[in-house]
Amino acid sequence: MQLQLQRPICFFDLETTGVNVTNDRIVEICVHKVHPSGEEETHTWRVNPTVPIPVGASLVHGIYDHDVASEPTFKELATKVHELIADSDLAGYNSNKFDIPLLAEEFLRAGIDFDMGKRRAVDVQNIFHRMEQRTLSAAYKFYCDKSLDNAHSAEADVLATYEVLKAQITRYEELQNDMNFLADFSNRQKVADFAGFIAFDDQGDEIFTFGKYRGKTVQSVLKGNPGYYSWIQNADFPLYTKKVLTAIKLRGFNNG
Repeated sequence: MQLQLQRPICFFDLETTGVNVTNDRIVEICVHKVHPSGEEETHTWRVNPTVPIPVGASLVHGIYDHDVASEPTFKELATKVHELIADSDLAGYNSNKFDIPLLAEEFLRAGIDFDMGKRRAVDVQNIFHRMEQRTLSAAYKFYCDKSLDNAHSAEADVLATYEVLKAQITRYEELQNDMNFLADFSNRQKVADFAGFIAFDDQGDEIFTFGKYRGKTVQSVLKGNPGYYSWIQNADFPLYTKKVLTAIKLRGFNNG
């Protein structure tokens, strides 16, 4: 089957030095771009993370320091990757909680103003978990009746994710072949920053999801305690979270 697209969608997967969105780095990225015409293209890059890859991470994805020592850094690749996905929605497996936030951090460190505000994100894992509660390998076997023999290589994972989504749409009548629907369906909580520190309440206002101001609107907190903004900006929060917070602050200033 062919996905019904109004704009391109990029399925992507990252292999990294670890699972800390703020501090870890990309060592491999694969992007599989699907165009509304049905044309598809796949791009895979190994990346020098500029920091040592922990042995535990290497044992998972099979990429060691010597494998990427002569590869370009993400900063050197950033413009090329950004141009590839600039016109596209994004999709991945656990991408809303990990891949998109970490990719945003890498772009912002490279000086590229990555913004999710005008694109949709489809998280195939969230659809899968709502329907079947399994892993990617199990999803691939369940939906596609195939074994994922090369799991944890970026290209194998991203192509399997693409096939799983198409099979999910075919299998479940309630799933619409529409990226707006799938993005909404695969997002369990509507968040502003993807890392989940800032979410939306039922009225559509941004609220904090952590700490002493949990559940309070961001605008009211920044108005009552202006120093909270500075604390977050200087603390170990993702760069994209800080960018979103700054935008909310400036919006309040302009409206005030």
